[in-house]
Amino acid sequence: MKVQLTTSLGNIMLELDRKKAPVTVDNFIGYIRSGHYDGTIFHRVIRDFMIQGGGLDSNMKVKPTVAPIKNEADNNLFNELGTIAMARTSDPHSASAQFFINTNDNRFLDFQSATRDSWGYCVFGKVTDGMDVVTTIEETVTTTRSGYQDVPEKVIVIEKAEVLEK
Repeated sequence: MKVQLTTSLGNIMLELDRKKAPVTVDNFIGYIRSGHYDGTIFHRVIRDFMIQGGGLDSNMKVKPTVAPIKNEADNNLFNELGTIAMARTSDPHSASAQFFINTNDNRFLDFQSATRDSWGYCVFGKVTDGMDVVTTIEETVTTTRSGYQDVPEKVIVIEKAEVLEK
């Protein structure tokens, strides 16, 4: 399944792996189809690590979400450069709408065991085009805003998220 994120800095094309992460892909697609991601921002950017978005609007207000999903990090997909994964809290099964794109090989985020501290972060796809846009976002200057650290000084908006094929 292909998805396009139209951002204020260019397009990011994603290929989602529904076979290995069905719950996660269906959740992500549900948020896309509801329009949830339109107008959200990349609110956490850490060089040589990842760019995170999908949960806050340009005023740093958290958008409402549906119930969290089961963590499918034990699917043999790995947090490598260019992959997309679900963000979550310390609770392994707390992912809802926020996601991140790895800008480095972050294998320490992979599933190791079904315990609270070793569950990992579920990878559910990869960037197939637009890594230059991801790199531009990653290299942006960041600051602290509204209690959040590593926020881009210049707002980077996900203007539209859309499913391109079924």
